[in-house]
Amino acid sequence: MKSGKLKFWTPDALRRQYAALPYRIADEVEVLLISSRETRRWILPKGWPMKGRKPHAAAAQEALEEAGVKGKISKEPVGFYHYLKRMKNGSQQTCHVTVFPMRVSRQRKTWPEMHQRVTRWFPLHEAAELVGEPELQEVIRNFVASPEGIAAEAEAEAEWEVEADSAD
Repeated sequence: MKSGKLKFWTPDALRRQYAALPYRIADEVEVLLISSRETRRWILPKGWPMKGRKPHAAAAQEALEEAGVKGKISKEPVGFYHYLKRMKNGSQQTCHVTVFPMRVSRQRKTWPEMHQRVTRWFPLHEAAELVGEPELQEVIRNFVASPEGIAAEAEAEAEWEVEADSAD
């Protein structure tokens, strides 16, 4: 056996996941949450690493499959959180989820998991309150303070000012 050719898969490698934090700019910055398939709690689109894809690209693929959204995803994560994943055999594993912000440009009319999940847009503060994991709540709250979140807030504020001016 040649050294350096084998890749060792540890349980830690199997427990890593990547999520998208889909957002859009309306009157304010909004986050898209999806329902989990079994418990119907509000979550972000996420999944396991994908061979041949970088973490942010895997997160973007999950956002497309689970929520039907496309857009520009950041290569830099906005944070991470942990949760307990119930496996098919009934066991639970702690998953470390890295979260990448994704500015949504469109939502498709159909997507692979559209009949398995509910999707809904929420203002940032409301989305943070609706997710169950305290660390994920913090990731969503901290998005506002990230460079991408600051830019999104500024853009939403500028659009609001333009609308207010045109109403005069």
